[in-house]
Amino acid sequence: MTPLITVIITLVIVGLILWLINSYVPMASSIKSILNIVVVIAVIIWLLRVFGVWGGATL
Repeated sequence: MTPLITVIITLVIVGLILWLINSYVPMASSIKSILNIVVVIAVIIWLLRVFGVWGGATL
């Protein structure tokens, strides 16, 4: 598979899992908001690393 298809499939799976958790797991709305923020930040960091924008440059 090409890397772009892998990224798209991963994003769809993460989105589906997050939607399922938000829809079917009973928890306080503040905890859901924190979970959503953490997942979005983790996905953004992962995307930056996949595309080579943020590679953790070593000196």
